[in-house]
Amino acid sequence: MTDVLTLISLLLVAASATAAVAARDPSRQALVLAVLGLALAVLFTVLQAPDVGLSQLAVGSALTPLLILLSVRKVRRRGRREDGGR
Repeated sequence: MTDVLTLISLLLVAASATAAVAARDPSRQALVLAVLGLALAVLFTVLQAPDVGLSQLAVGSALTPLLILLSVRKVRRRGRREDGGR
């Protein structure tokens, strides 16, 4: 049973990592990165490393995508301001 869960988790990680690379919009990439972090947290839990899974859940699924989204928002806002729209 654990082999099946491990295989499913690995496939989910591979699919979400491929989707993160294939996405072109930075906002969409950040959201797919959150899904990748969640998939990695599940994989670590299945591999009996719940402490690493919890750390991945906090950092990879919440903090990193949030920082990316805030950075993209700030860069886009600054770009609009320099183009003359205030």
